[in-house]
Amino acid sequence: MTIPEIRPGQSVELLKELHILTRDGKLNQDSRRKLKQVFHLVGFIEPLLQEIQEERGGVQLVDVGAGKSYLGFILHDLFFKERGGDSRIFGIETRAELVARGRELAARLGFAGMRFLDRPMAEAGDAPELPARIDIVTALHACNTATDDAIRFALRRQAKFIVLVPCCQAEVAALLRKHKGEALSHAVAELWRHPIHTREFGSHVTNVLRCLQLEAHGYQLSVTELVGWEHSMKNELIVARRTGHPARHRGARLGELLRLLGLEEELRERFFLPG
Repeated sequence: MTIPEIRPGQSVELLKELHILTRDGKLNQDSRRKLKQVFHLVGFIEPLLQEIQEERGGVQLVDVGAGKSYLGFILHDLFFKERGGDSRIFGIETRAELVARGRELAARLGFAGMRFLDRPMAEAGDAPELPARIDIVTALHACNTATDDAIRFALRRQAKFIVLVPCCQAEVAALLRKHKGEALSHAVAELWRHPIHTREFGSHVTNVLRCLQLEAHGYQLSVTELVGWEHSMKNELIVARRTGHPARHRGARLGELLRLLGLEEELRERFFLPG
């Protein structure tokens, strides 16, 4: 049976191992949504991979907060597997059992270009397993602080591309809630006076700050939605291309925004700017 969502030549065994296909090769509705999200993201990443390969030969990609490595495995299956050479995908994940499972599955399927590191991103930046040159850093719904860890790592390594589908923006919402009493003396605080608005505004502000930070460090951004909102509420896609020309005025705007919202003291280090 042909399933239109699956590309020609794609590994059916991989999709079964990732529980996207059932053991008898069928695709349920939940899996169809998951596959659509990953394929949409792959569609954004593939042209970047091709550009790097044409310029530099091998591609070095780091996937932060990789989890079960859906993205890494599918990228390897669709792009890296056919090209071979010195291209690599490095999945970084703190849960040792997921790293062990990834290594075992990659070995069983013959995905020689995949590597897995079981450590926090904050400690993985200087890992000897990682190459000196990093071309692309990805973070797909990376939990806790992994999205910001991915940004920090990519900025430090001067990655050419950064591809983010952000998640876990609760910290800013918590700080807005903490300072709500004093902030209500200003009309702007009406933007997050109600609890549901605090959560939504906190999520929005987090991603705005991330974008300003990336621009301040010399990246040109495209910010769009990944798929329709019916598929996922965590749907914002940020694709950053390094230009090497820091936008100082964006850094100034970031600082102004932190001061306006009363977040400067707590978040200055998290959203650090070029020296």
